[in-house]
Amino acid sequence: MSRMKNIPAELLRNVTIQDMVAEGKCLVRIENLVIFVSQVAPGDVVDLRVTKAKKNFLEAVPTHFHAYSELRTTPFCQHFGTCGGCKWQHLGYDSQLRFKQQQVEDTLQRIGKVELPEIQQILPSPQRTYYRNKLEYTFSFMGWLTNEQINDDSQHYDRRVLGFHTPARFDKIIDIQHCHLQPEPSNEIRLFIRDYARERDLRFGNIVRQTGNLRNLIIRTAQTTGEIMVILQCYLPHHSIEPLLDAVYEKFPQITSLNYVLNNKGNETFHDLEVVNYKGKPYIEEEMEGLRFRIGPKSFYQTNSEGAHQLYKVAREFADLQGDELVYDLYTGAGTIASFVAKKARKVIGVEYVEQAVADAHVNAEINNITNMEFFAGDMKDVLTAEFTAHHGRPDVLITDPPRAGMHEDVVKRLLELRAPRIVYISCNPATQARDLELLDAAYKVTRVQPVDMFPHTHHVENVVALELK
Repeated sequence: MSRMKNIPAELLRNVTIQDMVAEGKCLVRIENLVIFVSQVAPGDVVDLRVTKAKKNFLEAVPTHFHAYSELRTTPFCQHFGTCGGCKWQHLGYDSQLRFKQQQVEDTLQRIGKVELPEIQQILPSPQRTYYRNKLEYTFSFMGWLTNEQINDDSQHYDRRVLGFHTPARFDKIIDIQHCHLQPEPSNEIRLFIRDYARERDLRFGNIVRQTGNLRNLIIRTAQTTGEIMVILQCYLPHHSIEPLLDAVYEKFPQITSLNYVLNNKGNETFHDLEVVNYKGKPYIEEEMEGLRFRIGPKSFYQTNSEGAHQLYKVAREFADLQGDELVYDLYTGAGTIASFVAKKARKVIGVEYVEQAVADAHVNAEINNITNMEFFAGDMKDVLTAEFTAHHGRPDVLITDPPRAGMHEDVVKRLLELRAPRIVYISCNPATQARDLELLDAAYKVTRVQPVDMFPHTHHVENVVALELK
């Protein structure tokens, strides 16, 4: 804190925001000070309040705007600034794309330190609103109020809410009236369940103490088939659950799959718990180029369906399959990419550490009559052994789509030993992708780079890289 005391107050007044950097924050340099600022746009002129002082940088938030950036636009959501999502709504979409392109270029150059070709222009999301096929809402008996609501004496606010977390707070939930991320009937279902529970005095959950009963609501809407899945999580068995579900199904008969989970664990994950299929089918389906993908309550599927199609087409193009290749698809999930490229390959071997996802991959292969795929479950660094590749063969093309943490160093070392002629690396985190590319540089050169926007109005960006043996 001593450093904060040494900052002249005038340095934090009439500050011009200079640039957008990683994680959606903006940057200001004042003499030797580096300041990261949230809730602003490049070109804003602001007064700043320092919130955190580190050895090499400061963090700050704006307290007053003297001038607004020409890059700004009017946010379309009434919850902007209080909800934790869509933090870039104040930027025009063209500016968002430009900053994401810059993020990929800067990250690969600064962290990867590898020779790069000209990076292709980022592909925009096919949809800018209502693009998500999955949302998770949280119940709270004591919802978070905005300053405006607190100061409004003319109206009583019901604190029993069903909505999203406020920024950086797991225990504060804001009531959501209309979310622009998922198409209807998502908002209608959420509001109906909230109002039904309020009217009948059902017990909304206490996140901190984990008391109450209503805990979490997940809605999945298949963009290509229109099918709808609803999953209600409750802490404990209760006689009110079935009447609530009956009322939901009566109000929304178009629901394809209605389910509930009893979960009194310390977190909301339910991969190890039973999901009770109360009405309809235990799954919904999405379509992509004539393929059908079955999605259960525990299944992973890219949350932007149309964006995923665009992403997979890039990956398939970079793979440059001629029909006789053996393809390894690492972190295959439910086998979506594997199924997408199988018709252009001799055989596809998928590896995934989540056993339920591998079960889904087998089902997807069966319902699509794809016979040239095999799937294996286990930790990547443990499955991808010399014995495994000796048995199945050395891949001609290797596709990898790891989680945000990137690939384990042992997996990268194994890829260097495998020496597949081509690698296609799909990433949702350019920073960890760049780290892995630096390691792969020992044997591979980057030949193509294609950023893809899957999450409009956020700083997140997908990136596809093609590599070839040197």
